This record gives sequence, C-alpha cells and structure tokens, in this order.
Amino acid sequence: MSDPVIIVGGGPAGMVAGLLLARAGVPVTVLEKHADFLRDFRGDTVHPSTLELFHEIGLLDELLKEPHAAIDTMTLNLLGGAYTIATMKHLPVAAPFVAMMPQWDLLDFIAGQGRTYPTFDLRMSTEATGLTYDAANRVDGVTLANGETLPARLVIAADGRRSVLRDAAALPLEDLGAPMDVLWFRVPVPAGMDMSEVALGTIDRRGMVVAIPRGDYWQCAQVIGKGGFPAIEARGIAAFRDNIVGLVPGLAAGIDAIASFDNVKLLTVALDRLTRWSRPGLLAIGDAAHAMSPIGGVGINLAVQDAVAAANILAAPLAAGVDPDPLLVRVQDRRWKPTTRMQAIQRIAHQRVIEPMLRGEITRVPLAVRLLDRFPLLRRIPGRVLGLGFGRQHVQSPLAKEFS
Repeated sequence: MSDPVIIVGGGPAGMVAGLLLARAGVPVTVLEKHADFLRDFRGDTVHPSTLELFHEIGLLDELLKEPHAAIDTMTLNLLGGAYTIATMKHLPVAAPFVAMMPQWDLLDFIAGQGRTYPTFDLRMSTEATGLTYDAANRVDGVTLANGETLPARLVIAADGRRSVLRDAAALPLEDLGAPMDVLWFRVPVPAGMDMSEVALGTIDRRGMVVAIPRGDYWQCAQVIGKGGFPAIEARGIAAFRDNIVGLVPGLAAGIDAIASFDNVKLLTVALDRLTRWSRPGLLAIGDAAHAMSPIGGVGINLAVQDAVAAANILAAPLAAGVDPDPLLVRVQDRRWKPTTRMQAIQRIAHQRVIEPMLRGEITRVPLAVRLLDRFPLLRRIPGRVLGLGFGRQHVQSPLAKEFS
C-alpha cells in the first residue's frame, strides 16, 4: 500500500476531510495532538450548510441524536431591546437551523463514522512539529514531537489558526487585523430556570456577551478590546462578575461559579488568510488557511466546506493513484471567493458594530437592525448568508465500491 494522506489536526476540517477521503478508499491518517477533543474553546455552531453535508452522506439523523439545541431564528438584545435579525426556517435544506452542539460531540461522532472504514486511521496524542522533504523539495511527510517521521503521499495542514505546518512550509500569510479578543467561561443554569430567558447575544454600551445554551450551563463569550485582558484581571474577579451581570442580568444566579480568573479563558482573535494555500505535497485548509473572526460563528462551517471541496477535487484522483500536486491549487481557487467575501462581512461588522461598542459609542440601534426586526421577510437575507454561506459545496467525492 502506498503512503497515506496525512491530515494534521483533528478539528472539523481535518476530521471531515479524513472521513470523506476514507470513504472513497484513500488511505488516510489523521493526527490529533491531544488525547481527546475537549478544548477550552471549541465553537458550537453547526450551520445548515454543514448539516446538509451530513444529510448528503446519509448521516444527518444519526448526528442529530447527539445532544444539541436547534435555533432557526436569531434574536439580539441590543441597548435593552430585543430584535429579531435573521431566520433560517425558509432554507431549502433538510435541517434549516443551527445545531448548537458541543464541538467535541461533533468530532467524536465523525471519528466514530471514520472508524467504520478500514482506510481511516485516527491517532490521538500525536503532535506533528514539522515537515520532511524529498530531493526535489517536495513535502513527503511530517515530523512528530517524539522524533518519529511519518511518510505521506500528501500532507493536509488542518492544524488551526496557529498552524505549525503552514509556518514550516513558509506559506504567505495576510493579516487582516481584528479589534477584539474573547473571554470564554461557563455559567451554570439554576434549577428550574428556562434557558431561553437569557438572550443568545447581548450588546450595549458596556460591552457584548454571547450565551450559548449547553443544557445545564451557558457557555459564555465576552468580547473585549484586543490585548485588554490584563487590565480586566487587574480590576479583579468581582468586578468582572459585576460587569457580566450588568450586561446580562439573567446570569446573576450562577455567576458565582466564576470563582477566579482560572475559570476564564482568553481566546486571541485573528482574522487572516494565506494568499497561497499549497506547495507540492502540502495543502492547507480551514483555520490553517484562513482564521475567521467569531462573528456569526461561521468558522466551523467554512472549514468544513474547505474539507468537502478538497475531497471533491482530490479523492477520486488519489484513489486512482494520480499525482495530486497539480490539483491542489484548484482547492484554493474554489474556496477563495467564499472565504474573502465572508471575511469582508466580518470586517464590516468589526468596523460598524464591534469597534464602536468597544469605545462605548453605541447610542442607538442601527437602521439595518430596526428594518430586519420590523420586516420579517428581510430576515431571510442574513439567515441565508449565515446558514448557507457563499460557494456552498455538495459532497461529490465517491464512495468506494467495497463500501457501497
């Protein structure tokens, strides 16, 4: 058997790429440096575009047996008023809603499905630290933290926004800038309280908090100014708790669970993209190719779309023994416009919402928000952008005959 495709990174991009390649009969090894998928920060939003991909390969019903909340209408608490700004109920897909599903459950599910194929190999606690090259300077494998080297027919870098492999391959990075960071913390739900009493998103002059329902607790994210965490720590945990409750009073009953800043994790936000996603023997996808802002929660879904595009372009040629190198640029060509369009929307949101909020300059509800709230038909526009994105992919990679 020839060397496998090695995918570095067990996030959504890497796991979906691994699953789709394996079901096409391509030997694939996914390397995940951690022992499990539990991370301090993992996005929860599985959008309709991603759910539809699972529908296309016959796994949606099984996926939706995992714990999740379905949200088809987006409501924002802005300057003390509630505004409905988007709906997905009209989308022409099997599941026209966002599944708020802890990402570790999503990844465990994909891993379980991948293991049903003999060509799928997932290695946990296996950290890739660099690349190996052949005499022609083509990437031909990876080096591991334990000193081992693994040969590869193709390396796919899906190792996130701090990608080690994209740096090792010297792929050119364009930093678009981001004005904020995010603080990530849990607040328990008091017994008998309806989670819907707390808005998914709250913005006023004092700041912004997102509260994601996860059954018996809210996973919360507070948007802060870039590099602002040390000043918040200096004011103390009591001041932090008071600020959160001032923004979202519904969190008051559980806020004392944040006993210290040990219970608060900093997510350093980046908005960037590689201007070249590949070199001979290597392809970058997902956050390794383009780090997204948390705005809209679309990062997971763009990463998965990258994985599907890569599998659509590469799976059949790889299964047939064709040299993949001339095909790698086609993945970037297919995904470049959707990526840059979504990043442009995020930059506009940074400039018109996040930056004024961080300066305390939000004094009135923007006209666009008022129009969306007043005219329900308009809500379909942001609902489609958030739910389906741009350049939506469909699974076209083959299912190997022995698995069909």
